[in-house]
Amino acid sequence: MPLLGGVRPPIASLVLLLLVVAALTVVGLGDVHAERVPQAVQNGEQQIAADTALSVRTTIDVEASTVRRTAAAYPATSTSTPATTLKALTSARKAVLGSALLDSHTGKLLAAGGRPVPLAGVDAARLTSGHGAIPPRLVTSSGTRQLLYFAKVTLPAQQEDANQDQTAPSRAERQWLLAVSEALPALTAYGDGRTAEVLDASGTALATTAHGTTSPAAADSGLPTAAARAAHGSGQDNDASGSLLGATTGSRRTVAGWAQVASATGPGDTDGLGLVVLTSSAVPMATAAADYSRFALQAAGALAGIALLLGLALHYSVQRPLLRLYLSADRLARGATEGGPAAWQELARPVPVHGFGELARIGRALESLRRQLLGESGPQEFPARRGPGYRALAAACAVLVAGWAVPMIFLLNRADTATAVPAAVVAEQQARTEIATNRIRQSFDQSYTDLSEVAASLPGRSRDAQTEVLKRTLADHRRFRSLYLLDRSGDIALRVGDTPLRTLVHVPGGSGITTVNTSGRIPAIAAYAQVRAVKGKARAAGVVLFGEIDVNTLNAGLARPKLGSVWVTDGNDRVLAASVGYRAFQALPDSGLTRLARATQGAPGTAGTATSAVLSSSSGPSVDAAAPLAQSGPTARLRWHVVTAEPAAALQLPAVQAEQRTMLAGILAFTLGVVCLGWLHVVVVRPLRSVALLVERLAGGDRRTVLHPVNHDEVGSVTRSLELMRQALAERGRAGRSGHAGSGHAAGPAGPRREYTSQR
Repeated sequence: MPLLGGVRPPIASLVLLLLVVAALTVVGLGDVHAERVPQAVQNGEQQIAADTALSVRTTIDVEASTVRRTAAAYPATSTSTPATTLKALTSARKAVLGSALLDSHTGKLLAAGGRPVPLAGVDAARLTSGHGAIPPRLVTSSGTRQLLYFAKVTLPAQQEDANQDQTAPSRAERQWLLAVSEALPALTAYGDGRTAEVLDASGTALATTAHGTTSPAAADSGLPTAAARAAHGSGQDNDASGSLLGATTGSRRTVAGWAQVASATGPGDTDGLGLVVLTSSAVPMATAAADYSRFALQAAGALAGIALLLGLALHYSVQRPLLRLYLSADRLARGATEGGPAAWQELARPVPVHGFGELARIGRALESLRRQLLGESGPQEFPARRGPGYRALAAACAVLVAGWAVPMIFLLNRADTATAVPAAVVAEQQARTEIATNRIRQSFDQSYTDLSEVAASLPGRSRDAQTEVLKRTLADHRRFRSLYLLDRSGDIALRVGDTPLRTLVHVPGGSGITTVNTSGRIPAIAAYAQVRAVKGKARAAGVVLFGEIDVNTLNAGLARPKLGSVWVTDGNDRVLAASVGYRAFQALPDSGLTRLARATQGAPGTAGTATSAVLSSSSGPSVDAAAPLAQSGPTARLRWHVVTAEPAAALQLPAVQAEQRTMLAGILAFTLGVVCLGWLHVVVVRPLRSVALLVERLAGGDRRTVLHPVNHDEVGSVTRSLELMRQALAERGRAGRSGHAGSGHAAGPAGPRREYTSQR
């Protein structure tokens, strides 16, 4: 019968898998090299460019939607003229450089204001014929590049004669095209010595700004063209980004990042502009080159030696003795069950005892059974005290594998917190945290601005009209979850949206951003604005308008690639929002982050400054930064912070990569070694212990216990052979007792042996 499984597969798998881990160690660690400019620095500059591009895109998107929303909300009448309409739509907007109102059918200029608007190539009929929003354009006016925003203005049909027949068919609505020219969004560069530029599709710089003193190495004239070419070659990837290496000056080299100003979630207002953001800074180059190839070869060679040593040890101490034992047991079973000279010749050969432990015990017991089958001896008792067996051998093999794996996991190639992370990576984390803080602050500012505009429009309207205004605002501004008016006693006089989360009953003065609860499952951040009484107009339903900001929307906007975990904390360092799971108003997850947030606080009345550091954590070094949210505007009075933490393991740092891959090799070797040795224990060692007990009991005279083989392997075959021998001995015992009862004496086990001898 063919053997299935058995002793060979676990031993072969152990050797093969350990050799595979050794090969992976060479490949994985041999590929880790310390570059003059670490890849983590290049990736960080790329992400800074992407974050800056996101800020530019957000500003353009907000401006475009504001122009459209203002045009859609304009209370046009049949008597509205182009001049009055244009003035009403643009007079309150300080960013407008020039504006124009065009007839949507003929393209005729109906009204203009401010600087001349470059309308060359603007087809009013085609732009207004579609159903979607009209995206902005990049135009040139007086030698400068500007953005041109569009919006459709719909007005009722103009009545030519008030006494005309009322049964006459009504005229069609009028539709005009509003065009507003504005300057490109202002750029802000973060991080000392960093330059930020906005490029057009050809690589021409449209806007440039710098922070601090820039290095001469950063002035690389070829970077803008290279960035525009790379952006153009990105194909259909609208929000593509990348990094470039520029000129070298002394010990510093320019690292640049580029990113398209385009939507990442589908068609957007900025997709057709072809704008590219380029950021650059000069970073010091590494002087010492780290190469882990030699260590990889040494570690792999040691593991390969251990694998071969284990394979040979298990082969000569387990596999070969077990196979010989299997052959001996099979030979004895044939001799016990078959007749003739050949069968008794099989029994005449002694059973060799190989190995130690269980195999030696089984071999000695088989020899005793052979002699009993020949009638040379009776049952034999075996001592209860036994030496170490194959379980101890398996444990020793596991210890040998652990002797290689444990140092790899816990000792070798450990990244030093102080030196593993370059200073440029820490500075980039701080710069990205400042960009994220500015984006959050702009979001709060926009919420406050939108709410203030609504609050200014409420006086003079009926309660139903005020309700409609709030409903329309809630529909237009998804960031709000609830809008409500408070009366002078602090009660809610008018509400739309979800149930407010506020627990603080107060009527604040002024306007701004605040929290309206201090406990609960969800933090409630709200913008609020005073509703002023206007002379000659009816009062609004309340005196303060609150707009609770949807914290889920805020949380979703915090996450950025390679920035790690982001938290927004209040003045008591309690979490108000985060990009990861959190409990409302909990403390920051690490005391080091709390100290870092408090370190940003400046003198009383000042905004404070951003800071960064490399902190140790249970999972290794972490690159952390914090920045104060308060700068100006509605958040100026807040003592809130934005805190970020990126594990160094997520960065492409040579020291950290070497640590990770060393630990991975150790974990793989230990896991695979234990699994294979456990497999060997289950299919060989444990069954051998059971068989050793059964065969000793059988040799000691137990003829009643039936031996059932479990598997079709060597141990199972030995068990089947033992069962055949048990049956032969039991049958011989019954025959002996029957003969003794019939003739007064037993034939005895020596009878067959004498018969065989006489035949010889």
